Amino acid sequence: MDLDFQVIIDNFTYFMIGRYPNGPLGGLGLTMYLAVVSCILSFFGGLILGLLSLSRYPVIRYPVNLFINTIRGLPLLMVIFWMYFLLPALMGKTVPESQTVIMGLTVFTSAYMSQIVRAGIMGVPKGQTEAAISTGLKGWQTMLYIILPQGMRNMIPSFVNQFVSLIKDTSLAFIVGVSELTHVGTQVNNRTMSYPTEIFIFIAAVYFVLCFAFTSFSRWLEQRLAWRKSI
Repeated sequence: MDLDFQVIIDNFTYFMIGRYPNGPLGGLGLTMYLAVVSCILSFFGGLILGLLSLSRYPVIRYPVNLFINTIRGLPLLMVIFWMYFLLPALMGKTVPESQTVIMGLTVFTSAYMSQIVRAGIMGVPKGQTEAAISTGLKGWQTMLYIILPQGMRNMIPSFVNQFVSLIKDTSLAFIVGVSELTHVGTQVNNRTMSYPTEIFIFIAAVYFVLCFAFTSFSRWLEQRLAWRKSI
């Protein structure tokens, strides 16, 4: 079978940035935008949920854990659909598709990141907490200045891995019409009807390069942190 990647060359700019700057951002640029914004929001969302899931108060801890376990037990596609239909109903106005996807990715990923935060905090020896309290620090001060900085060192590689997963998850945005990389590839394929193999090989290669780069960065980061810890 002969492959002709001329279709990729002819539509390369469209694959990368969509119609931007003469139209909305799309393609790889929109994929990275969705991933980066969702990852930043998920970091703070996961941090808050992780801390609340460890609360000493059952009235806080139980509902938070129920929410986390519920979201983790659902497919991401269903969460995106929820946001797509639920947000406009709650806000009383039309919400851009990209924002609904960002909210879906944020809620879904926050639930997973909360478990990273939880594990990172619980991995800090309890003696650190006891020593901090014995010096007169309050509970929130102990968490903010002693426990979190130490736990964060263990969380960072897992956060990077979650970001890699988030990049791949953005491909589900095409289901609600967001013109990210997979959706652009489908549009080009529907227009040409002649090069589906070449188009989706190219898309797979782009995802692979992105994910491999961040996975390699995660491994380097783990080695770097392990080296610092051994000093």
